[in-house]
Amino acid sequence: MTEHTGPAVPEPEERPAFGIESPGPETAGRATSSDTTDSNVHSPANIETTGWAPSDANAHGRANETTGQAPPSDPTDANVRGPANPEASRWGGSSPAADSALRGAHRNLASGAGRHPQSAGGFRWTPRLLVPAVPAVLLVLAQIGYPLASGVARDRVTVVVVLLSAGTALVHAGATRGVRYASGFVVIVSGLGLLAEIIGTATGFPFGCYEYADGRLGPAVAGVPLVVALAWTGGLYPVWVVAGLLTRRRAGRVVLTAVGAVGWDLFLDPQMVADRQWTWCAAGRGLRGLEEIPYTNYLGWFAVALMMALLLIGLDRAAGTGGANTFAPTATGQTAQLSTSEALIADAGPAAGTPAGELSGSFTPEQRSREPISPDAVVPVAVFMWTWLGSTLAHAVFLDLPYSAWYGWVGLGALGVPLLVRSVAARRG
Repeated sequence: MTEHTGPAVPEPEERPAFGIESPGPETAGRATSSDTTDSNVHSPANIETTGWAPSDANAHGRANETTGQAPPSDPTDANVRGPANPEASRWGGSSPAADSALRGAHRNLASGAGRHPQSAGGFRWTPRLLVPAVPAVLLVLAQIGYPLASGVARDRVTVVVVLLSAGTALVHAGATRGVRYASGFVVIVSGLGLLAEIIGTATGFPFGCYEYADGRLGPAVAGVPLVVALAWTGGLYPVWVVAGLLTRRRAGRVVLTAVGAVGWDLFLDPQMVADRQWTWCAAGRGLRGLEEIPYTNYLGWFAVALMMALLLIGLDRAAGTGGANTFAPTATGQTAQLSTSEALIADAGPAAGTPAGELSGSFTPEQRSREPISPDAVVPVAVFMWTWLGSTLAHAVFLDLPYSAWYGWVGLGALGVPLLVRSVAARRG
């Protein structure tokens, strides 16, 4: 507590009811305040004892009587730096009181006690969320129409589905990460996918011996329809996003992306083979019920998707996320869902006098699993869930492909089940 240097404060019996001073010459230019407010403003360490940061009224209520300086524009400055303390109010400085407040507030943030209610689960439809939602809705409608079409009409629906899936992915990537990121994504995934398909049809490596039907899916390069390259982007993007939501480790995200890609192909290949869009040379060497598709196909998918994911990690680094979770908030980096005070605390670090070890690893795996999914990830997550559950239903009921319905459900379920568990935990937590 610092010593008052301003005008003498009246004795308690001279104060009006509720501790509020009537405006007058001595109190001109000064907002009214209660004793409770005084304790909140003068004791930044109160954050530790209450578990909740003081309200805006406490932070902004009046000019600092001790130092004479105006209240800060950001309420977090009052709570963390303690403007009532001359030492802690110096920008870039530190004091034991300020350090204690910072450590206590960060502990509250890590435990969830100091989180503002509206920042934990608030969701609003903004233009950058609505724009990619439009092609996503059209994608769902086109996929619903696939079982209802046949012949040339089904071929056209197939092309439309691929264009809409790739369009949804790229529009979302551009809206949330920028046009350069979206461009990098399509170059990596569609470019590598097209190269793998050209090599695969020519040599049988890495997928096995196969060939595409002639002229059914539009223009082709070296026997590979160009729309197939875009199919890689449309299918891998939601898997990449979901993998990033499930783990913050780069290696884990790479592996999950490859697993999810194979899970998606367990739907895609049987459906396209049944429609005669491509055929395999070595029949009878595949999964039970899907013998016409060789095991090498799934191994090739895993290997190619693994390479794509490794390159996408590099793209994330270039975009400034370091390969970490792209959309959910982290302890030290992504703060899109954190309130202003939480962002300040997360970014303060050792420079404010807090030991580095106390900030690092403050979020346990259980606490991270209860973080709500960022609104920025809603569209790709919805597309992923639709692909997983909608394809399971379509294959089992409408396309007469019960084996691929089961295999695909299990394959994509490697990501889908943990995603559902996390969503439920976030709602309960």
